[in-house]
Amino acid sequence: MVVQQLYTKCLAQGAYYIESNGEAIIIDPLRETQPYLDLLEQNQTKLVYILETHFHADFVSGHIDLAHKTGARIVYGPNANCKFDHLSAMDGDQLQIGDLMIQVLHTPGHTLESCCFLLHDKDGDPTALFTGDTLFIGDVGRPDLAIKSDLSKRDLASMMFDSLRNKIIPLPDHITVYPAHGAGSACGKNMSKETFDSLGNQKVSNYALDPKLEREQFIDLVLDGLQEAPSYFSFNAQMNKNGYNRFDDVIEKGSKALSKNEYKRYLQQYPNLITLDTRDPQVFKNGYVKGSLSIGINGGFAPWVGAILGDVSLPIVFIAPKGREKEVSMRLARVGFDHQLGYLPLEIYKADTALDQVESQAASILVDKQYNDSYQIIDIRKPAEYHRQHLTGAINIPLSQLQDRMSEIDTTKTSIIHCQGGYRSMIAASLLKKSNIDMFIEIKGGFNDISSVPGLDFTQKECSSGK
Repeated sequence: MVVQQLYTKCLAQGAYYIESNGEAIIIDPLRETQPYLDLLEQNQTKLVYILETHFHADFVSGHIDLAHKTGARIVYGPNANCKFDHLSAMDGDQLQIGDLMIQVLHTPGHTLESCCFLLHDKDGDPTALFTGDTLFIGDVGRPDLAIKSDLSKRDLASMMFDSLRNKIIPLPDHITVYPAHGAGSACGKNMSKETFDSLGNQKVSNYALDPKLEREQFIDLVLDGLQEAPSYFSFNAQMNKNGYNRFDDVIEKGSKALSKNEYKRYLQQYPNLITLDTRDPQVFKNGYVKGSLSIGINGGFAPWVGAILGDVSLPIVFIAPKGREKEVSMRLARVGFDHQLGYLPLEIYKADTALDQVESQAASILVDKQYNDSYQIIDIRKPAEYHRQHLTGAINIPLSQLQDRMSEIDTTKTSIIHCQGGYRSMIAASLLKKSNIDMFIEIKGGFNDISSVPGLDFTQKECSSGK
């Protein structure tokens, strides 16, 4: 028996490969199929099933392309109603793979069709539980992502309570919990950095599995502090349910180098064209195509593309670090941005066209500017980061809300923009520039550097008294 976790850190997502006697199952695959095909060929195994724990919202699954290339059967939970060939498994159904058996546990709550898959070894003993977004390490899945549902999030949270109490808590403590996500995913709010754990440990440490919690207490805890889901989530969930473009076709088009004339033609053809610059933020600031957005490939790229752009149908031309064009195309496709028109080689564009710049300064300039009435400090970190500690007088406009809250920026003053480390603040800078707001300074190094500058005044949320 082989159980292999295939973890993709930039998406905080775990897929799984299970093998026994020349047969294999893959659970929750990413969109690019080649790594799975290579794994199957390397181990000389036949893929029998592709198991989907639910309709993923934060990425596009590779289930359809993988099924076409291998002949494996796609399996969803009850009443999935997909628009492609699949098996809609019922609670308690058993799937055989070599000497192993997978038992389907229908666990609605995160979404209505959500399932966990319980792996039994060759002796019939339960050994591992693949929990999707039902149970994370340290948390549970958010109950507000069911697509086209007339149920409220409290209704879904109540279903989650029943799923955990009736299907998961009764299982043996020794089994290993393998979730679909870890820390950094927007599918939960308090996930651990650990990517697997024993169920026994989770029964002790995970608040959601506390047997003393009553239903209404559980619902209130699960919903407390739940941030609004990124707008691209609903698009991805629909693509996973209804189908999508062939991944290979998307990458072929996205990996095409454009001439300057082709780029200009696309600008005229598509008024909503997004020019996406994926280079390092500190490279971007020194010279970029006017009107382009900075979302660096080396940060939380795909989730931020989804959160900032929202609509996956937007046409995109991108600028990439040299040699990484195909990688950028792939990572865009992972979150459903298939309308890629190609990439623009910057050296061709800038040969006879002036590039724009962003003013970026070291944190030390704040010693002089912090209390000057000509400046306003805009902290674009998440509210929890801001409340932990921030510059006194700073305005908190989280990056995910910036486009909707531009009117709160006093354009008669120079804004000083910062995040925690400098990645998000350059995204914000490019959004401000795109909105024709030029009077700002981006702080290189963000709050990490700001917090070490002597002479600055900070405010932090007082610790709870414990009452």
